Amino acid sequence: PPVDNVESTLIWYKGTQHENYKHWTDSLNDFLAVYKVPGLTPGRGQNIYNCDYNQPPPQGQVCDVDIKSWAPCTRENNYSYHKSAPCIFLKLNKIYGWIPEYYNNSRDLPESMPQSLKTYISEVEKSEPIKLNTIWVSCEGENPADQENIGAINYLPIRGFPGYFYPYQNSEGYLSPLVAVHFQRPKRGIIINVECKAWARNIIHDRKDRIGSVHYELLID
Repeated sequence: PPVDNVESTLIWYKGTQHENYKHWTDSLNDFLAVYKVPGLTPGRGQNIYNCDYNQPPPQGQVCDVDIKSWAPCTRENNYSYHKSAPCIFLKLNKIYGWIPEYYNNSRDLPESMPQSLKTYISEVEKSEPIKLNTIWVSCEGENPADQENIGAINYLPIRGFPGYFYPYQNSEGYLSPLVAVHFQRPKRGIIINVECKAWARNIIHDRKDRIGSVHYELLID
């Protein structure tokens, strides 16, 4: 949020007014600059590896995070703010040496996991089981009214953080993986409470202490 309201978790703007949403798109440009300009991160460039689920990075190399093809969540598209369908970018805090324990079996998912994510994991299991080695992400309205107003959500490039980025070992040039959350049709003129969670067997959720999750509000006039 703007510096005069730094404690706020409210993302509030008028969808059709460039000057009104410019703060948010400028903030995203600043945040994403290290992913676009190799020179901004020491050591990034010569040790970037083109990782995949069956191709983890060799010792001392780091995975690329290519955000250029994540339309409409790109700078050229104003991160879709001008369409009253904003993109929010998520990343996990870095914990040195932490290794995720994956939910890599659709028959063994927690009851509290949203049904849409369970369905997604089940489809991944059928089509590309190697991609089950992922820290999954869900974003939902916190309360029934929020769930009604939040509309359809898309996740780019996939619905989670690929496991080949972990463990974080402070390698030179490392950048955290990102997930862009595109709110496609949120209801306008009303505050929507949003909660996004990360899912792995060794991630604990505690709404009160905001462990394993992040809360924010959307208000688009």
